[in-house]
Amino acid sequence: MLTAKTSELELMEGWFDSDPEHARVRVTFPINKSAGSADSAVVYFEIEPGDRLPEHTDSAEEILYVVAGDAEAHVDDERERLTAGDLAVIPAMVPHGVVNVGTETVKVVGFFSESEIISTFNESVQPFGVAVLNQGAPPPAPNGERRLDRRASPRARAAKRR
Repeated sequence: MLTAKTSELELMEGWFDSDPEHARVRVTFPINKSAGSADSAVVYFEIEPGDRLPEHTDSAEEILYVVAGDAEAHVDDERERLTAGDLAVIPAMVPHGVVNVGTETVKVVGFFSESEIISTFNESVQPFGVAVLNQGAPPPAPNGERRLDRRASPRARAAKRR
């Protein structure tokens, strides 16, 4: 069994040069192909008040579960307010994004029906310098760095703690 404690996840900070002050998110992909999942994936992300996860597409349908905070999600031209406890379905390959419209950190878990997800943004995600991210492969290294070691899967991290 793969497990992940959201309170213990190491989040990567990502931002976008077109609006580095507000187009930023802390994110991790704790369950996916590289962690050992065969048919599903999970993304966990946090957005600070006034910040946003910019528009992007994902290669598989995504179900968002808002754990905390007040957000506005948009899917194509449709906008919907989401609060803690709400769910939203985002169709595959449809442009979407999330904005924190409240006063506390928005925390979201996204569930995918495939273990490898390709997310495509309109511009490069910094500090990685790429606009296409493969959830299921190790995260890209920041510009100018080579990542030699793979991030440990939740199972490997749990084994190290024993």
